[in-house]
Amino acid sequence: MPRPPRRSVFSWLGLLALLAGTIGLAYGGLGSVAPAALIVIAAAMAAIVLIVFMELDRGVSLLWVFAGAGFFWLAVLFVLTGIDYWTRYSFAPS
Repeated sequence: MPRPPRRSVFSWLGLLALLAGTIGLAYGGLGSVAPAALIVIAAAMAAIVLIVFMELDRGVSLLWVFAGAGFFWLAVLFVLTGIDYWTRYSFAPS
């Protein structure tokens, strides 16, 4: 039976450790610092998935172009959603 590649095993263990950190922050909390810490953890998890499983570190530059385009459109969607949220009047709950 062949062994799995070391890189995949270490990335999986890293993702599990970050997941444990997320769960720990959810129950323990750091007060007002918790949202920033959770965003940093989520960014680290996304970076591991992008680099290891999508193989962006070994990929051709066209992969980087499409990954960058995906992040660009994700940023556009976040900005438009934020603008819509911040410009609405406060309506009475129904």
